[in-house]
Amino acid sequence: MNILLHQCCGPCSIYPIITLQAQGHNITTYFFNHNIHPVQEYYKRMEGAVLVSRHYNIQCIVEDYYGLVEFLRQNVYHEKERCAYCYERRLMKTAEKAKELGMDAFSSSLLYSKMQNHEAIRELAEKAAKEYDIPFYYYDFREGWQEGIDISKNLEIYRQNYCGCIYSEEDRFLNQLSKKYAKKYEEINASYELVK
Repeated sequence: MNILLHQCCGPCSIYPIITLQAQGHNITTYFFNHNIHPVQEYYKRMEGAVLVSRHYNIQCIVEDYYGLVEFLRQNVYHEKERCAYCYERRLMKTAEKAKELGMDAFSSSLLYSKMQNHEAIRELAEKAAKEYDIPFYYYDFREGWQEGIDISKNLEIYRQNYCGCIYSEEDRFLNQLSKKYAKKYEEINASYELVK
């Protein structure tokens, strides 16, 4: 089967690529991730995705769209729904591209991460499949979580430490950094207050 595999990043796509190839499928990867911010992070992850595809001799289609403005406009005052919007936008684009390319099905490396809402991804991928009349190839790639991590480290592929958007970066680092800097400022007798 010819499958278009959406790549959220290089590391998360390794195990899905290995698995789908072992099952005998022909894979083309597709990088469309308007949710990755800031811009330097976006290009680091794009490069990682391309390097992984090249390592496995797979054609990689990159849709270079840094969608910060669109992403923020869609999510301001709707921050709690941002993940669903993010999943749906990327899966819809992947289904549309798979249909355009005449693929047999599409899938996503989002299904690899233990940090993502797996059931929401599956549900939104099925919705995209119906919308574009193309099968969604479901597989629970989380079983290869550690294998993917180990291989990405061996290949020296850039490994990010937050999901992608600026909201997730804040979730990941704000408390940690505020504690770190509060301690530093205390050491030099500077006045410090975290305003929320």
